[in-house]
Amino acid sequence: MDDVSFDVYDGEIFGLIGPNGAGKTTTMECVEGLRTPDHGRISVLDLDPFRDTYKLQDRIGVQLQEAQLQKRIKVKEAVHLWASLYNKKTSEGDRLLEQLGLADKRNSWFMTLSGGQKQRLFIVLALINDPEVVFLDELTTGLDPQSRRAIWELVRGIRERGKTVFLTTHLMEEAERLCDRVAIIEHGRIIDMDTPERLIRRYCPERTVVLAAADPTAEARFRSMPGVEEVAAHDGLITIRGSGEHLVTEVIQCLSENRIHVTDFRTILPNLEDVFLKVTGHSIRD
Repeated sequence: MDDVSFDVYDGEIFGLIGPNGAGKTTTMECVEGLRTPDHGRISVLDLDPFRDTYKLQDRIGVQLQEAQLQKRIKVKEAVHLWASLYNKKTSEGDRLLEQLGLADKRNSWFMTLSGGQKQRLFIVLALINDPEVVFLDELTTGLDPQSRRAIWELVRGIRERGKTVFLTTHLMEEAERLCDRVAIIEHGRIIDMDTPERLIRRYCPERTVVLAAADPTAEARFRSMPGVEEVAAHDGLITIRGSGEHLVTEVIQCLSENRIHVTDFRTILPNLEDVFLKVTGHSIRD
């Protein structure tokens, strides 16, 4: 790790994003007090994860990336065990099972749960001590799109309950949909940190509009627009590329002012994956 430094604000969903092997889990484990850093200082809720281990454990909830339970432990047994570790009433665990849609799985063995159900159970276990900060490490890796979106809603619900969420993910769509702020980490170094929207504006100001118009003057009119860098026609479609957040509006105004009839119109906007490609020089999947 190379001088990894960041702050997480109260009540936000903060994401540490980057490819596998970038140092996300190592960083999170240091913050949680599970791994001793080589140097530097860590403070969580004004506590030192190593000097104040037990005080901190009572105030945080943790879901580990490789979390597993005994195959034949029942859902209710796991929840009641976790409740007893924190001196919480078993009714609190039962209430969380109800809230997270696992009430009908109370008597099911862990090994019979689907991937999404297992992740929901781990969220229950992470929340059972009513933590102020919840750590989620690669929570939706390996889940199908439907389960992934269901988990996203659960994470948003954690924030709505007044909790702070610190998560890691290599899924850029997940970070863009969930996080209030993200830090991009690559080879153990923080490259940049901000809201997804501001990072996209900073690194990827490009915008693309693709439309179908039979008007023979259309291409020339688009080329004369300020901010337009390229206009290309192919297979009946005109692609307009340029920079600036007002490009799409200006294209629409050009169509209206010149009474250009359009039969197809769509925009292509950059996302966090484009940002990652720009700042690291390679795709998140490389």
